[in-house]
Amino acid sequence: QTQLVESGGGLVQPGGSLRLSCAASGMILDQYTIGWFRHAPERALEAVSSISYHGGEETYTDSVKGRFTISRDNAKNTAYLQMNSLEPEDTALYFCAAARRYSGLTLRVRDYIYWGQGTQVTVSS
Repeated sequence: QTQLVESGGGLVQPGGSLRLSCAASGMILDQYTIGWFRHAPERALEAVSSISYHGGEETYTDSVKGRFTISRDNAKNTAYLQMNSLEPEDTALYFCAAARRYSGLTLRVRDYIYWGQGTQVTVSS
C-alpha cells in the first residue's frame, strides 16, 4: 500500500524552528517529485516547496524563501522540510505529496497523486 506519513509538527514560538519529515512506504521515492503543501483555516491550500526526484532542484513559494529548506534522502525513502524563523502566518496543517518524476519540479496540486494525512504546525507565543 502506497503511503506517505508526515511527522515533526508541533507548537513553536515565533522565531523558532521545526523539521518536518515525510516517510514513504509502498513506493520508491526516487521515482517521484516531492512537494510540501499547507492548509490554514479559512485559506486555500498553498504550495510551499518542491524538490526534484534526484534532489538537485528545489523551488519555494515566495513567503518561505530563505526560511524553509526542502531536502530528501532517497536511500531512507524520506523527505524533509526544515522550517526556520517561523511566523504565526506559517500556522497550518502541512502535507507532503508525491508527483511522478516526469512532472518535473512542480507546485501544481493537480500533478500530485499521493498525499499524506498532514501534520499540524502552530506558531504562537
